[in-house]
Amino acid sequence: MTLHSLPGLSRLFQRLKISWKRARHHVHSPDPAYRAKLQDVGVAVRRVQADPQAGVLLFEDEFTLYRHPGLAQAFAPAGHAQPLAELGYKGNYTWRIAAALNVWTGELVYQHARVMDVTRLLLFYRKLTRAYPGQTLRLVQDNWPVHHHPDRLAALQEPALPYGSHAPPNWSRNPARPVEHLQLPIRILALPTYASWTNPIEKLWRWLKQEVLHLHRFADDWPGLKQRVLAILDGFRTGSTDLLRYVGLQDPLRLYQALFPE
Repeated sequence: MTLHSLPGLSRLFQRLKISWKRARHHVHSPDPAYRAKLQDVGVAVRRVQADPQAGVLLFEDEFTLYRHPGLAQAFAPAGHAQPLAELGYKGNYTWRIAAALNVWTGELVYQHARVMDVTRLLLFYRKLTRAYPGQTLRLVQDNWPVHHHPDRLAALQEPALPYGSHAPPNWSRNPARPVEHLQLPIRILALPTYASWTNPIEKLWRWLKQEVLHLHRFADDWPGLKQRVLAILDGFRTGSTDLLRYVGLQDPLRLYQALFPE
C-alpha cells in the first residue's frame, strides 16, 4: 500500500485503531519477590476474614503534608486567566502523618508530628495496639528504611523479615535503645519495592489532595490547614464503607485479583 497524503495516513491510523497519545510515567517493581509478597497479603486477608482469632489486617503508610497548595484543574472564566494556587509569604512547611486502615471495617488510626522518625513510629504502633487490645496486628507496609530500623524491629514480638531488610548498610543491626520489653503484637507484611499501587491506603492521600490540598486557601493559615486535614481523618475513626469503596477494598477478597487471574 502506498500513501500519497497526510489524510490518507490519518485514515490508515483510524483503520488500524492507532491514535496519538500522551505518555505517562511508569515503573514496574523490580522486586524478585513481587508475586510472593502479594500472595502473602492475600492469604492474610482471607485468614483474618475466616478466623476472628487471627487478628486484624491493616494497610499502613506515611504521608507528607505541605503548606503550599497542590496544582489541579479548576473551573474559571474563559480566556487567558488561569486558576491560581496562592503560595502565601512563608516557606513550604511540612507535617508528617502515619495512618493504618482496617481492611474489613475501614477504621483509620493515625498519628501526626513534625517528623515521623523511629521514636514517633513506635508511639504510633503503641497507639495501634491500644486501638485493638488483645489482638495480633498484621501490618502491611512498604519498604521505607525506617520500617526496617533495628530499634523498631526490637519492639515487636515477631521482628522477622522473611524477604530481607532494606535498611541502609551503614546502620547498626543492633538496637540502640532498650525497647525489647515492648513486645508489641505486630507482624509485618512487606509490600514489593517500588509498587505503591499495591497499597490501597495510598488512595486515601489522593482523597485528601482532592478534597483539601489542591488549590487550597490556607497558605497563610498553617494551623488551619492541619486542622482541616485531621478533621477528615477523624471522620474515618469508627470505620467507613465509603472509604473502603474509594480505595478499592469494597471486597477485600478480590484484592490483587487483576494481578493473579484464575
